[in-house]
Amino acid sequence: MGVDEVAASTGRCLFMRITFKLYAMLSDHLPSEFGGERRSGNELPVVLPQGDTVQGVIDRFRLPAKLVHLVLLNGVFIPPAERTIRALSDGDQLAIWPPIAGG
Repeated sequence: MGVDEVAASTGRCLFMRITFKLYAMLSDHLPSEFGGERRSGNELPVVLPQGDTVQGVIDRFRLPAKLVHLVLLNGVFIPPAERTIRALSDGDQLAIWPPIAGG
């Protein structure tokens, strides 16, 4: 039974679907498939338990803390102190970049 079918049969949604994007060297941590969803380039549709947090996704994909630098949720910066408490919602886009050096 898919996410939409569970929601329809119970009248509430126990899961949510987000788009997860990893950039630069972090894209190596994005699997080609997760939960039956297939990766497309640097993004992956991900089905998660309702109320999961930004940090929950970072932990689920075992992203090295030293490489998680810029975190945007729907284009809005999420500072490190808020990542454990910022809950995700159905349809969100979570994008993460590593530190980038330049000159």
